[in-house]
Amino acid sequence: MKTFIVLVLCSLAVYVTSDAAPDPQPAGDAPHLEEGLFVEKDEASAVVRQKRAAGHLSLAQLESLREVCEANMACEHMMDTNGIIAAYTAYYGPIPY
Repeated sequence: MKTFIVLVLCSLAVYVTSDAAPDPQPAGDAPHLEEGLFVEKDEASAVVRQKRAAGHLSLAQLESLREVCEANMACEHMMDTNGIIAAYTAYYGPIPY
């Protein structure tokens, strides 16, 4: 743990002392910065969907889905034949993680 803290502090020191840190912008450029700050609703929802779909479920998350599905006999049967993700999605909707 101490090694990690030292590494983070060294990285922070290198970042602060390097020229890679952006210079503060003058107040006259503020409207230009606001243009890129907002995006359309369709673009934002597409980014969120991609992020959510990219992850893989951990073993703990799969076990949680199994426990929910085992309470319903039909879901449990479908879990045994088609898999936990297909069964949970069919009976309870999209996976919450």
